[in-house]
Amino acid sequence: MHSGRKGCRPVGTRWDLILQALCCYRLIDPGSEWRFHRHWYDLSALGDLLGAGFEFVEIHKLYKCLDRLLEHKQALFDHLTKRWKDMFNATFDVLLYDLTSTYFESDPPFPEGDNRKYGYNRDKRFDCVQVVIGLIVTPEGFPLAYEVMSGNTADKTTLRDFLKKIESQYGKAKRIWVMDRGIPTEEVLEEMRKHDPPVYYLVGTPKGRLTHYEKALTQQPWQKVRDGVDVTTASSGPGGIRLSPKSG
Repeated sequence: MHSGRKGCRPVGTRWDLILQALCCYRLIDPGSEWRFHRHWYDLSALGDLLGAGFEFVEIHKLYKCLDRLLEHKQALFDHLTKRWKDMFNATFDVLLYDLTSTYFESDPPFPEGDNRKYGYNRDKRFDCVQVVIGLIVTPEGFPLAYEVMSGNTADKTTLRDFLKKIESQYGKAKRIWVMDRGIPTEEVLEEMRKHDPPVYYLVGTPKGRLTHYEKALTQQPWQKVRDGVDVTTASSGPGGIRLSPKSG
């Protein structure tokens, strides 16, 4: 049993201080909320600095604090992007978009609306339910948006909604989206090219379509970017460029 720190007076739940503690933990020694609750907080000086005992990081309070933040997600991103511009002169004209997933060793059924579903599992754990996470960051690593989606969400169905989300939150601008070739469909790429202003993109060519660009690719010079990787470019229409690896 953890007894808490001496001299700490019992107070109501201070969500602002719990959030400060979580932020410090993420910046200093990031890990799970369970590790923070069970191990890290008790070995740190955060309790003394914030004037709180162990009850301050009770595990359910940590998770509930994160849930409370969801209500303010858009406002937080608006605030952070302004700070990044001021502090780091960050620009948001190049966006990196990718998807990942995380699985759970738990068995359905789950409550209605739960995102945990069986789907294509990047970790080869097809016996586990999962959620799909979409994330947009700048080349410097500043996140601009994210979404947690159902575990059976197909990558190619996500881009259109993210395009709308970024434009709605940050306004229209000439942006370049960089993503894997499995994410966009030809239909969405066409919409991006016809958009006002055009939405530019950099995306790998699907292997099945390389023959379409074969003639252009054989006539273009190739450039070595690192050992074992040579690339050339072939235009896929206004606003878009596909990178084609020499090895296919």
